[in-house]
Amino acid sequence: MLFPDYRPRRLRQNEAFRRMMRETLLAVDDLILPLFAIEGQGVKNPVPSMPGTYQLSIDNLLKISKTAYELGIPAIMLFGIPYKKDPLGTSAYAKDGIVQKATRALKKKLPDLLVITDVCLCQYTDHGHCGIMDGPIIDNDATLDLLAQTALSHAKAGADMVAPSDMMDGRVAEIRNILDENSCSHIPIMSYAAKYCSAFYGPFRDAADSAPKSGDRKTYQMDPANALEAVREVTMDVEEGADIIMVKPALAYLDIIYRIREEIDLPIAAYNVSGEYAMIKAADKMGWLDGPKVMMESLIAIKRAGADMILTYFAMDAAKMLKR
Repeated sequence: MLFPDYRPRRLRQNEAFRRMMRETLLAVDDLILPLFAIEGQGVKNPVPSMPGTYQLSIDNLLKISKTAYELGIPAIMLFGIPYKKDPLGTSAYAKDGIVQKATRALKKKLPDLLVITDVCLCQYTDHGHCGIMDGPIIDNDATLDLLAQTALSHAKAGADMVAPSDMMDGRVAEIRNILDENSCSHIPIMSYAAKYCSAFYGPFRDAADSAPKSGDRKTYQMDPANALEAVREVTMDVEEGADIIMVKPALAYLDIIYRIREEIDLPIAAYNVSGEYAMIKAADKMGWLDGPKVMMESLIAIKRAGADMILTYFAMDAAKMLKR
C-alpha cells in the first residue's frame, strides 16, 4: 500500500506533540466576564435560564469580581438593573445610577481590574427599547445625546472603557466627542459594531430585565441574513472613533468574525451570548454533552475565527480549566 510522504498523524500521537503543533491558543487574558449589578444589599438572584449567573448587589458583585481577578481575568463587562424605569431611561445616566455606583465601588476595591460598562437604554426604559420612542418609532437622533451622557457618566464614575450596544446610527462619534470634550479622551470605546437581531439573547433579557414591552429590535439591530452589512457597520464605527469592535453573537456568526478580521486591523471582541451559554449548560445537565469540553471547544472556535477577546459567561469556568 502506498502512503503520502506526509502523515499528519505523526504529529498527533501524544499530548506533547499536540501542544507543540497547536495553532490557536486560548488564554485567561482573552476573557471578559459579563456581570449584572442590581440595587440592594446581600442580593444574589439566580437567573433560571442561565445557571451559575446572578443579579448581584454591589457587595456580592465585589466578591465575584475579586474571584475573577484572582483567576487572572483582566476585565468585566458591567450591566445595570435599575431601581426604577421611565420613558427616557434617566437611571442610565444618573450620577447615582446602579452602574455608576458599582463602578466606583469596583475601582476602589479592585483598581487593577478593568471595568467595561455597557452603554444602552433598554434596561432603563419602561418600554424596553434601546432608544427614545416617538410613538411606535425609535428616534435615532434624539437617543444619541442620552447615550453620550450615559457614557460620560460611566467614565466620570471610573469606567476604564465604555461599550455602546444600542446600534443607533452615529452613536460612536457622539460618544467620542463628549468624552473628548470632558477630559476623557483616554477612555476607549468598545463598539457593539455588528450586533445582530438574534434569538440567542433570550436568557440575557431575563437577567437584565430588558425585553421590549412591544414590537422588536429589527429596525436597529442587524438582519441575521446579512454579512456585507456587517462590514459597513464596522467600517462606520471605526471611522467614528471606535477602538475595539465587537461581533455579537459569536458562535452563529463565526463567519462574520473571520470576515471582519480580514477587513480591519483593530482588536476584535466577540460576545459568546446568553443563549449560546444556556444551550451548553442545559445539554450538560441532561447528560447529552460534556459541558466543560464543549465550552472550551466553543471558545477556541471563536478565537480561531479571529477574535482577540471573548465576552463570555463561561469566563470563570474557563479560567479555572486553563489554570489546570
